[in-house]
Amino acid sequence: MMNPSLPSLIQDIESARLSFLATLEDVSPAQARFKPSPTSWSLLEIAEHMVRAEQAGLAGMFRAIEGIQQDQAIWEGSSPSAGLSIEEIVANTWQPKEQVPAIAAPQWGGSLHYWKARLRLCTQLVEELIVALAELDPEQVVYPHPISGPMNVVQRLEFLRFHLDRHRSQIERVKAQPDYPH
Repeated sequence: MMNPSLPSLIQDIESARLSFLATLEDVSPAQARFKPSPTSWSLLEIAEHMVRAEQAGLAGMFRAIEGIQQDQAIWEGSSPSAGLSIEEIVANTWQPKEQVPAIAAPQWGGSLHYWKARLRLCTQLVEELIVALAELDPEQVVYPHPISGPMNVVQRLEFLRFHLDRHRSQIERVKAQPDYPH
């Protein structure tokens, strides 16, 4: 039973992913490693964070689906976020400068090309998630976010779009720094 909002939501995620990736086109290795301050992330670190965060969230959603299918739901009970948009959830649960959960923190470095390729692969994971949801109501499948708490799959998918847009803006701010390498 496909939720009628899912096709539109999947398109929104893909549009946000493509916009995010577009901000990283033609970025040199020096630009990818540039940090506006010692505590800021480089474009490379932002890209790695996006992959790690998205894959962790998607893996959790798959676990939640499997849990329900095996009559062992990961989350039971009411969610304080029920009926809220992702923007409302984030406004209610995040600090102005939130601490990244360890699972999503950049750690490996490497090549920006690699992280962009891995992020593109997340499109396929989202598509497979929709297939896995075929007989379930996605609003009844709940997987907690490490900061925002329990959210259903529709909200978690909204988060993917929100998160891509949030960090696309961060990339644009880094690139606008006066000492950003050209």
